[in-house]
Amino acid sequence: CECLRTLRGHGFIVRSAVFSSDGTRVLTASDDGTAKIWCAETGECTHTLKGHRYGVYSAVFSPDGAQILTVSADSTIRLWCANAGKCSQTLDGLPLGGVRSAVYSSDGELMLTASYDCSARIWSAESGQCIRLLDGHTDFVNSAA
Repeated sequence: CECLRTLRGHGFIVRSAVFSSDGTRVLTASDDGTAKIWCAETGECTHTLKGHRYGVYSAVFSPDGAQILTVSADSTIRLWCANAGKCSQTLDGLPLGGVRSAVYSSDGELMLTASYDCSARIWSAESGQCIRLLDGHTDFVNSAA
């Protein structure tokens, strides 16, 4: 097995990397406070998503690849237009310590986040409203899958 591409450009630790559903793009999240969209074929960075004040723990494409969801140590969730690389919505007022992980439902209607406040939350992808708080965990919830 040989390395086909090395994606260089973040200024600090890369926390996550994921392919778009069609395999043409790669999305990375970094402690430098950014997420980056890369062309999988060429390795070129096409967009740098800036706006989080602290490290970005997780970044994922929506199932149709049109949107991106990022979560950060700054206790915000941001939704982005994947083609333009622009933030379309910021959800804040979340637990101190940050949101660790996020994922879209397979139909793209819902988002699930995992947080340092020992909870997970289900959100409407359309409105950005929290639909359900899943609490009762006794320690951090580190991953949403």
